[in-house]
Amino acid sequence: VLDRAGKLSAHTYLATQGAPVAAVREGLKEVTRQAPGADIAAVAITGSGRELVSTVLKASLVKNEITAQAAAAAFQHPAVRTIIEIGGQDSKIILVQDGLVTDFGMNTVCAAGTGSFLDHQAGRLGLSPEEFGSLALKSQAPARITGRCTVFAESDMIHQQQTGAGLEDIVYGLCKTLVHNYLTSVAAGKAIQPPVVFQGGVARNPGMVRAFEEELGLKLLIPPHPELTGAIGAALLARQEVCASVGGLSEIHGN
Repeated sequence: VLDRAGKLSAHTYLATQGAPVAAVREGLKEVTRQAPGADIAAVAITGSGRELVSTVLKASLVKNEITAQAAAAAFQHPAVRTIIEIGGQDSKIILVQDGLVTDFGMNTVCAAGTGSFLDHQAGRLGLSPEEFGSLALKSQAPARITGRCTVFAESDMIHQQQTGAGLEDIVYGLCKTLVHNYLTSVAAGKAIQPPVVFQGGVARNPGMVRAFEEELGLKLLIPPHPELTGAIGAALLARQEVCASVGGLSEIHGN
């Protein structure tokens, strides 16, 4: 939920567990508890399952993830030129000029590098996602993980464990490999120009942030809630449409 100024006033983050409508209904209950009595001016939907969910909720606006992610980045960082977005299910790169999307690329075939893959590897190593990311920052000699997909990457990690490599070096070695794979597949042929904003839940992993910054040789901008940027962007676009229809922000009442 965004207020009239575009400030986040309520939010929740849930796994869909293959049932997006049920998850959205549960999420709406939670944000209602956080913002009781909010006067909702519009509802926007983005992401996987958006068409189905929008029908159930009678949404005001349905937008694809590229448009929504770009809207959030441009609102928070107006000068943004490149958006790296890695979520639970896929990876994207979005190129922006003067707030408008000029090009993009996506990887929806292999799960390697996505949040679900990183969470799985963390669990396999007996680590929480937070511990996984923090451990990567301690690495001084990252292990060489050569796999270009989930099966081979996991096999390489097991081999490194068997040869006695430190856990922090295995974890960071995986981060470096995933970043390399992203740059040579999703971002292949794209000119990555600063400012670069890193969005999606994986941006909360400091190991992945470190690997991207070392590989690109620049500092990444991380939003306060990178896991919510798709939803925030969709809400901003709905807010924009309401503003246009009523003639200005001053006429919008409530959220």
